[in-house]
Amino acid sequence: MRTALVVVTGVDPVAMDSTLMTLAWDLPRTVSVRHRIDPHSQVLTRTVSDVSGVLEQVHVQLEHACVGCALREDILPTLERLARDPRWGTIVAGLPTGTEATTLAHALGTDSRLARHLQLSSVVAAVATGDVVRDLLSDDLLRERDAHSNPGDDRGVGEVACAQIELADHVVLESDPGPEARDLVRALARPGVPLLMGVDQVDAVALTTGRHHGTLARTWCSPELETELPALPPGRAWRLDLCSPRPFHPDRLLDQIERLGGGPHRSRGSFWVPTRPGDQLEWSGAGGQLSIGCYRPWGRRMPVTRLLVTGIGTPPDDLGAAFEDVLLTPAEAILDHRRWDVREDGLEPWLGDIRDVA
Repeated sequence: MRTALVVVTGVDPVAMDSTLMTLAWDLPRTVSVRHRIDPHSQVLTRTVSDVSGVLEQVHVQLEHACVGCALREDILPTLERLARDPRWGTIVAGLPTGTEATTLAHALGTDSRLARHLQLSSVVAAVATGDVVRDLLSDDLLRERDAHSNPGDDRGVGEVACAQIELADHVVLESDPGPEARDLVRALARPGVPLLMGVDQVDAVALTTGRHHGTLARTWCSPELETELPALPPGRAWRLDLCSPRPFHPDRLLDQIERLGGGPHRSRGSFWVPTRPGDQLEWSGAGGQLSIGCYRPWGRRMPVTRLLVTGIGTPPDDLGAAFEDVLLTPAEAILDHRRWDVREDGLEPWLGDIRDVA
């Protein structure tokens, strides 16, 4: 019989630890494992405990203080070891602060050896309620809160926190953050995901007897945005679905990227540029912090540019216009494609060298 695994993520260590402690106390035969990365010393600390106290605390020197190394060198081997121990019926695992569970969920869903012993029951996003809107939509950096994973980690708090909520099967807030923040979290979360106001509202049994909806989560979080978007209920959150078959003009994208990607909102999706017609490019940002990169080849699919933008209050009047301005105009789109046969397009710092030109 496989051991149930509940994974807790977050950008606030206190909110994460409160959720871990609640689950550990509410479930019988439960072991808790918490991983922390010191970004300065590149040391990973593993703490394993149960209701009797700390069972082990180990410090691991990582080759690189990154989540990939931590998963490979200690997190996955530890989870497998604990799952093989007949003492435990459930494992509650707290990932390093600021870590998304995507890679872990993928490993558990594709590694046959791990799948024999572990069942991912739920991915939980633990959210501190000090200032939820600021955490999700400001331009704060993880390093400014000492929540980064390595010296070169320049990710934004909002981008990571939004992605954690989008992947989660359950979202746990320390307390009710108010209607504005509540509406924002519901707009980001996958439709149907429970939003729990307070750790005392967590049904630990439901978390362990369920099952992580991997396909639904991947579809909801995918840059391809191929899932149905249900209408938002009346409230303070808004959502814009910006879509076109035309690509972004690489020069105008560079010139106007702050106009399109800046501001207090969450934006995600994919796009393409005529200088790299074979590449589906990922767009992910929040609060003015934006990441773009190569996602995968388009293959036989028709390229499309589509961004999903979510915020609270009133949508900015110029977002739709900014999106249209960065796109190739209809006239530009029908010009001879050989004009885009260039060696450089200015996007090399984010996308690398041009490999496939029109």
